Amino acid sequence: MVILVINAGSSSVKFTLFFGKNLEKVAGGQVERIGLKDTTIHYQNYRGDRIGRETPVTNTHQAVKAIIPLLIDKDHGVIREKNEITAIGHRVVHGGEKISRPVMITDVTKHVINDCIPLAPLHNPVNLAGIEACETIFIGTPQVAVFDTAFHATLPEPAYLYGLPYRFYQEDKIRRYGFHGTSHQYVSRKAARILNRPIKFLKMVTCHLGNGCSLAAVSGGKSVDTTMGFTPLEGLVMGTRCGDLDPAVVFYLMAEKKLDLQQMNDLLNKQSGLIGLAGGGSSDLRDIYSAKEDGNRRADTAIKVFAYRIKKYIGAYAFAMGGIDALVFTGGIGENMPSIREQVCRDLDLFGIVIDPEKNSANHRFTNGVQNDNHRVKILVVPTDEEKEIARQAFKLFAAEK
Repeated sequence: MVILVINAGSSSVKFTLFFGKNLEKVAGGQVERIGLKDTTIHYQNYRGDRIGRETPVTNTHQAVKAIIPLLIDKDHGVIREKNEITAIGHRVVHGGEKISRPVMITDVTKHVINDCIPLAPLHNPVNLAGIEACETIFIGTPQVAVFDTAFHATLPEPAYLYGLPYRFYQEDKIRRYGFHGTSHQYVSRKAARILNRPIKFLKMVTCHLGNGCSLAAVSGGKSVDTTMGFTPLEGLVMGTRCGDLDPAVVFYLMAEKKLDLQQMNDLLNKQSGLIGLAGGGSSDLRDIYSAKEDGNRRADTAIKVFAYRIKKYIGAYAFAMGGIDALVFTGGIGENMPSIREQVCRDLDLFGIVIDPEKNSANHRFTNGVQNDNHRVKILVVPTDEEKEIARQAFKLFAAEK
């Protein structure tokens, strides 16, 4: 079986090709800056061949089409023709309550994705555009949609309901949905394999930390709570998003600063979080650390707020689950910044969470965890692979449908 995974974003299309039952990654890349000047396509295959060049692409359809010549190239390709692709898996951000598992893409599926555009206005339209592009380019090839929200469909009612009049849930489906579900699902399954324990007996908190950040409480392999909510704005402090906020702050700022709805939306989503706390310049935590080392007090404060919010949710989720067996870090920050892991885990020895400084600084070399050996809770650094998880779910669904 040959599975192509497509992750269509607002200005990029990522693609990965997998072979066989073991889902070996044989090629992949990204079309960047779609519709902008200097649009480029990057490609790499399993032999280590790399290609990077400018490409005249102005929309998602053209970006998907531009992938094919690389995959079938006589020198650098990995297949002879596009018809060798057995199935295509798509990342879709929001399926609402109507779709809570991977599904074959049909007109009904596309209708649901379209209906959920108000819930994910930046993501669902381009996800749908990627699907429709593949329908015309790979005619007749089965397609599977894998939803970011699906893993969190197991949240119990007390976790997903807000304290609003119940009619807003009944009529408008305002509730906690959660995001990064594909990543949380992948790393929680991987963590269980690392620990060599059945996932149904494990309680863990998974920390997806990148420019967007979320935590999930995973009990028995199921998500039972998560920090992101109705939208990806809720929860942790992120690169440019504020995270949890007293709603009255919105009313106050709109009244006092004369902000309209769009200005308020931009403030909370694009000007807040780390970049807002640190005083602008960059939302990249590496840059903020550099500023801290140069004596920037606001940068130091931003890092402390970021780590504190993570720590607070870890404690809340450990208590909500009635215990914790493993703490899992993933994402660009979670995987590559030992100092954040150390700061988050500091002073948690009462709960059995103690990091080993030497193992932690060595990063991925310690595959069995970076925890102190004398303490119970495992602290794992697990590189996420959302594309492989999408391919796995597409493979499983396609095999079941045959």
